[in-house]
Amino acid sequence: MVTQLFLVTPAGAQPLPLPPAAAHNSDIHTLFDNLPLGVYTALRTFEHNKFLYLEAHLDRLEQSMALLGWDFRLPRPDLCQALDQACTAYPGRDARVRIDVLAAAPARWGLDQRGDTGRVLIALAPFTPPPDHCYQEGVSVDLAPGLHRDHPQAKTADFVLARRAELARHTAPAGREAPYEYLLTDPAGYILEGSSSNFYAVRQGTIWTAGEGVLGGITQHILFQLLETLRLSLRHQAIHVADLPTLDEAFLTSSSRGVIPIVRVDGQPIGSARPGPITHQLITAYNQHVTHALRRATSPTP
Repeated sequence: MVTQLFLVTPAGAQPLPLPPAAAHNSDIHTLFDNLPLGVYTALRTFEHNKFLYLEAHLDRLEQSMALLGWDFRLPRPDLCQALDQACTAYPGRDARVRIDVLAAAPARWGLDQRGDTGRVLIALAPFTPPPDHCYQEGVSVDLAPGLHRDHPQAKTADFVLARRAELARHTAPAGREAPYEYLLTDPAGYILEGSSSNFYAVRQGTIWTAGEGVLGGITQHILFQLLETLRLSLRHQAIHVADLPTLDEAFLTSSSRGVIPIVRVDGQPIGSARPGPITHQLITAYNQHVTHALRRATSPTP
């Protein structure tokens, strides 16, 4: 297992020492536990050093900072150079990648605290894709009504800590497999999103997904484009928990997993409890799209 942490500098990716507790931990997020958290984005590499819609991830970083009232300017050329350098040299086949803009530069690094130096980090860890059976047979998810985002449209790193603490209190009921993901709900019982994904329901040929109170996903943006191409109907409206028995299909999307079928929510079978035709259609369309959209971090945007 190779986990790495880098500081983004004008000269490239500068290696940083790993926190002792993180040296043998596959959870990339633990690298940031004792840092002044700010905003972040998480993604994966393809073909070792290529990315899917990297510019959109960087756009969301900037949007998150703006929503928090920051005037920090993301050093995109330096960041892209450092990403390409670090990912190309990474010893694994593919990597999980987390990019953070800290609220401040940690004093222990001995950097100039008066400026913005030392606030942009890159973390790499081994990436293992979901098993094939997740796509072929679907996954089960549970509800986490106690989990919420303070700033739904901003990808803030403190949510990672809140998510870890809240989900540690959840255990699957006896006889039920551990959930693949947890879904956030609003106080009225409407399903908003996954704890690390976007959620979708399919009913009578229409795809439903929450239109507000959620973090817009990069893979979600791709999906919306595919829905237009495939001429599938979309409604930006959340599904209520009470309506789960009426659904024909459900699925989630995320940057590291693509499109994953959901066959049970909180123990409730969805449709036939098998991945449905619309979900299969979207998995195929998404995978085909990925093969044509990959770029290195330093490649110009087409």
